[in-house]
Amino acid sequence: MPYVRTDVANLLAMMAANPGPSFTDLSPSDARAMYVGMGQMLEAPRGEISSTDLTLPGGVQARLYTPATTEDGTVVAFYHGGGWVIGNLETHDALCAEIARTLGRRVLAVDYRLAPEAQFPAAADDCIAATRWLAGSPAEMGAPVAGIIPAGDSAGGHMAALVTRELHGHLPVPIVAQWLIYPVTDMTAAEGSMVEMGDGYVLTKATMDWFIDAYMGKGSDKLLHPWASPLHAETLDGLPPAMLMTCGLDPLRDQGRAYAGRLIEHGVRTIYREAAGQIHGCFTMRQAIPSAQDDLMGCIADLKRLLA
Repeated sequence: MPYVRTDVANLLAMMAANPGPSFTDLSPSDARAMYVGMGQMLEAPRGEISSTDLTLPGGVQARLYTPATTEDGTVVAFYHGGGWVIGNLETHDALCAEIARTLGRRVLAVDYRLAPEAQFPAAADDCIAATRWLAGSPAEMGAPVAGIIPAGDSAGGHMAALVTRELHGHLPVPIVAQWLIYPVTDMTAAEGSMVEMGDGYVLTKATMDWFIDAYMGKGSDKLLHPWASPLHAETLDGLPPAMLMTCGLDPLRDQGRAYAGRLIEHGVRTIYREAAGQIHGCFTMRQAIPSAQDDLMGCIADLKRLLA
């Protein structure tokens, strides 16, 4: 049996005793509503912070979080998780607020188009466009933007990886680091942790297959495209420093490990952190899994080391 933290075990036992429908049994709209409801039960309170909702060129919605004090003009561009299907600004509101407060930088959360209504590469196009907009120091940001940190969890970590690779060196300000939180990096993954942790730990292999089919289209022949599977990109040479976190009980664990390994092989300064006994999605379950707060603080401390 793999190691499971006590607070994680308690949550898994509660969910097993009160089973609800799987995302795969629901329509996308009903799955989104269930995900929001889960967040209201499992996530920590938002806390106090200044935030402003924005509409970016092209109609993409975003939310700007501004801490009381900021260390510099670096901004986190945050892309939410949710399998490209079910996340939004509200599901990650408390997390983005905590990042802004603790890191001491502004955070721009990007609400990209969702699948299956908007399939590949719509989400990537939106995240790239939003990051280009941010790099131009628009007046809505309230102060000049000196650098950008693409960041995100799960499908948002996938967005952060591809945005970094696509835009590094092509913006008026530098991408100073990338923060990949239990990211999707290989849409073809079908072994190792995808099977070993593929059932019983909240995110399942069946749900991942459902997400991928929704975003890429069932039977897609583009799963190895670098915008779909960054792990299979031809090169990662010259990319900005990376902070990458995986969870020990996550079906995505092995592909996150593999991406950290490739970054290191290609000479990218990388801090890799694995949360033993932890499950996928823990950063938006910090009320139900209190130990996830320590994992988040550890990631932020590591990110600060990369920026120092």
